[in-house]
Amino acid sequence: MLALRPNCECCDRDLPPSSRQAMICTFECTFCEDCATERLDGHCPNCGGELVRRPVRPELKLAKFPASTERVLKPHPVCL
Repeated sequence: MLALRPNCECCDRDLPPSSRQAMICTFECTFCEDCATERLDGHCPNCGGELVRRPVRPELKLAKFPASTERVLKPHPVCL
């Protein structure tokens, strides 16, 4: 199950579970759409994988399967 991380690893923008601006790789590294396209050219700086839009978990399922609250922020050179 996806963790649905709450922020962009690059700029720390909030990305709530309902956000259609969240992009992820196969390892669930999470970035906002702006960073993914403008800074990262669609590729994860951690693994080099493709960044795609994160699916939105249905609101009714969030109560039973909540999103992660752990914020991840990594100082990638391209993000500074």
